[in-house]
Amino acid sequence: EGFLRSDRSLVQTVGRAARHLNGRAILYADRQTDSMRRALDEMNRRRRLQQEYNERHDITPRSIVKSVDQVRFATRVADAKTAKAASAAVRRPADARERDALIRLLEQQMQAAAEELDFELAALLRDQILELRAEADGARPAPARGRAQPVR
Repeated sequence: EGFLRSDRSLVQTVGRAARHLNGRAILYADRQTDSMRRALDEMNRRRRLQQEYNERHDITPRSIVKSVDQVRFATRVADAKTAKAASAAVRRPADARERDALIRLLEQQMQAAAEELDFELAALLRDQILELRAEADGARPAPARGRAQPVR
């Protein structure tokens, strides 16, 4: 039946549609395969368990409601953080004194980001600090985690 048609893959794909309150998944096929049957059985089992849980705890499923302003604000904040990290990456100190001052500034920003639980920004700042320190030592900076490394 193939990897993309396995029962696990079908459950994942249909589950993606189920994130929406009125989400539907339509499976087109000439016949119902064993994988489809197993996936449907599993989804029905999970649906039954969820409905029982909801009834026991008086929960009525409903969709979240966000205003356009809330979405715009969240996007603007994320864009600002990305731009802030990118602008810090562009600057290169002219001398050792400027480099040390920049490292201190980045460390303060990293601490502030961590305190605000913005660990992605804190990690970006940490990587920049490590690069600056490596340059100060005359060594090539170690590649940051998750980035592609050049092939030699």
